Amino acid sequence: MPSANLGRTAARFVSALALTSLASATLAASYNVGVGISDITGEAAEVGMFGYADPAQTTAGIHQRQRARAFVFEDPYTSKRVLLIVADVDIISQGVHQAVMKALKARYGSTYTEQNVVLTATHTHSGPGGYSHRILYSITTFGFKAKTFNAMVDGMVDAAVKAHNNRSSADISFAQGQLTTASVNRSATAFRANKAADRAVFPNEIDPLMSVLTVRKSGTPVGAISFFPTHGTSMPPSNRLISPDNKGYAAYQWEHDVAGVRYLDNHASFIAAFAQTNAGDMSPNLNLQPGSGPTEDPVENTRLIGLRQSDKARTLSADTVSTLSGSIDYRMRYIDMSAITVGGAYTTDGQNHTTCPAALGTTFAAGSEEDGPGPDFINEGQSNPFVAFVGGLVFAPSAALKACQAPKEIFIPSGTMMPIHWTPEIMPIQVIKLGNVYLATVPGEPTIMSGYRIRRQLARTLGVDITRVITLGYSNAYSGYITTPEEYDVQDYEGGATHFGKWTQTAYMQELDRLAQDLSLGQASTNTLTPQDLSSQQVDLQPGVVLDTTPLGKKFGDVVTQPLSSYAAGDTVSVTFYSGHPRNNLRRNGTFLEVQRWTGSSWERVADDGDWSTRYKWTRQGISDSWANITWIIPAGTSAGTYRVVHYGDAKNLLGQVSGFVGISRSFAVQ
Repeated sequence: MPSANLGRTAARFVSALALTSLASATLAASYNVGVGISDITGEAAEVGMFGYADPAQTTAGIHQRQRARAFVFEDPYTSKRVLLIVADVDIISQGVHQAVMKALKARYGSTYTEQNVVLTATHTHSGPGGYSHRILYSITTFGFKAKTFNAMVDGMVDAAVKAHNNRSSADISFAQGQLTTASVNRSATAFRANKAADRAVFPNEIDPLMSVLTVRKSGTPVGAISFFPTHGTSMPPSNRLISPDNKGYAAYQWEHDVAGVRYLDNHASFIAAFAQTNAGDMSPNLNLQPGSGPTEDPVENTRLIGLRQSDKARTLSADTVSTLSGSIDYRMRYIDMSAITVGGAYTTDGQNHTTCPAALGTTFAAGSEEDGPGPDFINEGQSNPFVAFVGGLVFAPSAALKACQAPKEIFIPSGTMMPIHWTPEIMPIQVIKLGNVYLATVPGEPTIMSGYRIRRQLARTLGVDITRVITLGYSNAYSGYITTPEEYDVQDYEGGATHFGKWTQTAYMQELDRLAQDLSLGQASTNTLTPQDLSSQQVDLQPGVVLDTTPLGKKFGDVVTQPLSSYAAGDTVSVTFYSGHPRNNLRRNGTFLEVQRWTGSSWERVADDGDWSTRYKWTRQGISDSWANITWIIPAGTSAGTYRVVHYGDAKNLLGQVSGFVGISRSFAVQ
């Protein structure tokens, strides 16, 4: 801690002790907590997927649905609340954040605001895109996708409403442990540029810390949140089925397989959210190749990396040694990340520095070789004067910007493009106090060292152990990667994608520390900035669905390929139907398929398109005909009996009218 701050630090520490003592004397371990879950799955066909920036990677069906999981934490003594929503999406775009806040304000007034609401992404790279209002993130989707955007916003609000409505007294336990088999450092060269003393904190070059908050009502668990860093890139760029990736499977495994939750029953007795922390350089591809590790099957890797997180989280959740106590509080402000002066107390060389207008480097164009590589002629971590030259011709970055962003070779000056900047610069940051645990929300992808330094600084200011501070990346907006100054100088992929220059991480650390100072002193934080609302300026260049047809003599829902007469556990059932375009109706909180079992008196649903065992694949057959192929990999332990596959779809006629239909296969036996 800089000596100039010692006096203020001592005062803050004494104040924090006084506030903690007061809270402990008046506040029991019980809070009012509500939980909720809802579907946020967007357009399941012919929409560019978000994450790998590959225009050829478009949606072609669903493996598992995306969901939003909401938690409301309320201090029963002060009525202060925090709403935390963990969403199975790549990023939280600023447009989504603004729309969710508008919807919550319309319903609840000032109860939920930017101050006390956290929207955070699991960072799956296998969901439909087009939900950002900024050009950089909508190029590969050919513009804005209103249906996907609305599904995301509506689903988050639905989850929040459920959590708000079922608030009641609960205890919250906090447990931490290490998981070392679900991540690997994909940017080790950059990591090794950090100070030796800091690197020693992570001897295996990963951040293995998992933190789990578990909510219990009358002793029964009703929800849990795991915080752990690993990228949502187990499914590679070749995948075209919507998937919440490894964290989505972790949630499904705990909720569905362990707790017995059935999503379409519209009642979730238990909700498990798996949030990110500082995952910027943490890959789940343990062999450091896309889709590779632990096995060479990306789908199995998704399951295994998810299962490892779920298993560890459940083990930690069973540990109730530490129970949260203390008040709930928060501080938040918007900051202009393009022009922050960072004091020497926060920089690595002790000098004042400034951040820059956003720009992306040539190494950003190279992609991440371990998760999603770019073109063959661009190599990660290597200078590419040709790409820089092309970027200079097309985008003409100024000399001042080049100097500010050095040593980055600028490819796209996204923060100076006109008339609207391609990426945002007015960024939200928060410090959230949940009893004696603190969340520092960051609108980007901090590396493990960036996250560690932020946590260390805030822990000093707040007078708590560093394990009680969690850096929550991917929250409330998106500003690219956040590397340390040393990592930035290496200019691997993450450094090339650090938008605001070499001092990005130190700027976030400084501004978060100021919020922590206000929080520890019990004083308000001043906010004077508001991000642009670009919702009225969106364009979709991709045509919508014009018409659905079937071959002469066929109807929508008719079966193209029937199942076999019998199967055994482990076999794959495959049925193909004449279908309509899934963009006609997203069937949010519904399904495009059911696997049903005959009970002797009725057909009972045993699986749907949110289940791991099913696949819904849509293919165009000619201009306006299409097929839906539904597969079911029969799980071990499936009861013997008579089954069938049902397909629910929607078709558009020449008048633009959309009508639903149902297709039913012949029955088959599972032996």
